[in-house]
Amino acid sequence: MNHGTGADRICLALPTNRACAATIAAVGAEAAYAARHFGVEVRLLILDSCDDATRSAHARAVAELPAEPGVSVHHLDEAAQRDFLRGVIQRSGVAEPDTMLRLLLPADVSYGACTNRAFLIAAALGCRSVHRRDSDSTYQVLDGAPVFPIHHELRSLGKPAAEASAGVTETLLDPAHTHRTVSLVGSSFIGELSVDIGEIARLDAGVYHDVVSLWAPVDWPDENKRQLVEESFTGAGSARFTGDHSTLTVVDPMRVDMCNISFDHEVYERVPLPPATSTIGSDYFLIHLVHDAALPGVLHNRTIENFYTPERRTDAGFTAYQTRFVKFLLSMLYFNHVYAAMAAAGDALLDRRGHVRADTVVELLRASTGQDRSENVWRLDRVDTSYRKLGGRYEAFAELLATRREQLLDEAERDIEEFALLTGAWARLVHAAVAQGLGSAGG
Repeated sequence: MNHGTGADRICLALPTNRACAATIAAVGAEAAYAARHFGVEVRLLILDSCDDATRSAHARAVAELPAEPGVSVHHLDEAAQRDFLRGVIQRSGVAEPDTMLRLLLPADVSYGACTNRAFLIAAALGCRSVHRRDSDSTYQVLDGAPVFPIHHELRSLGKPAAEASAGVTETLLDPAHTHRTVSLVGSSFIGELSVDIGEIARLDAGVYHDVVSLWAPVDWPDENKRQLVEESFTGAGSARFTGDHSTLTVVDPMRVDMCNISFDHEVYERVPLPPATSTIGSDYFLIHLVHDAALPGVLHNRTIENFYTPERRTDAGFTAYQTRFVKFLLSMLYFNHVYAAMAAAGDALLDRRGHVRADTVVELLRASTGQDRSENVWRLDRVDTSYRKLGGRYEAFAELLATRREQLLDEAERDIEEFALLTGAWARLVHAAVAQGLGSAGG
């Protein structure tokens, strides 16, 4: 979509539902780096779902950011986000406006929905790309200077692969794809596991394998599942950054993470992320789509440092996080089906101009609904057995899970149906966002 802006404008997005004043300062420095070194206009977008006191602290952190030519900050609380979305939904004329608002701004945590809001606001701001960071991560430091991923993102994103090849360390891309646009630039993380289940591995390695392997397709050989378990949620391990390395390739989804990612607007303006609530991994769909469509990407090594906030260590935080993990496992009944179909579709995912075909994606999503739930019943049985083996708060969680089985099975199926619904409406929502702009919501 041509936004008609004269500026080379990008959106550096930080969604947050936790205190992160230090992260705001750090991401503000990355925005300044991008403006200074690449001459881009940076819209730093902070989507704030925190309580009043925390949001006030964030507002102070924003006010303390040094003024930087080319950098504008948009700090939006949920009320401002809701006003923006209501206007977009009304302008778009999509069916079921109340449902659309719930999918875009649900009451519960949704990693996909918060990023979808960033995509729509970026479109409203006329940005050509979105660069996403997380509030529970920080930048590495080399020789006293922070290591900003945006360095690689702006060197390559949105360029034809043939042109981008001059700015990377190596190229491992089929020559047949070099005319396509670099649609994703990303890296991974070091530090804590991306999913807070390290305690399970420490308590019982066998249980850890049994539980983590549940996200694999059930018909995978044991060796494939073992390899998946070894790679899952570990990011780039513990190797710290010592110097740049970047590869132009079709990026393996297992090598990048959503705390350290950027997408060209031609991807996210065509297909959104799953809006499922309380489900980890719900924001990774576009990484798979870009891979299966063989759209070029750049994988670099400016990894981000991941850490855990204290809230996860509370009883309420533990229960909430384990629920998100179980819902992720259940979602894979549907997403494994979709991923296999996308891989088989390959080039058929793209139109003649090399852009993702949203209608094809909608067809694949709808075809995945109505799967036999017996596989997910089996997953819940395995989780129940595994957590009871661990005892303590894991056994208590298994007891809670037993009372919610039918609800969780229903939610997993409804989530994929609602993702198909949102994807079918997405183009109209994006066009409406572009036409509306951010306006008074952009505070």
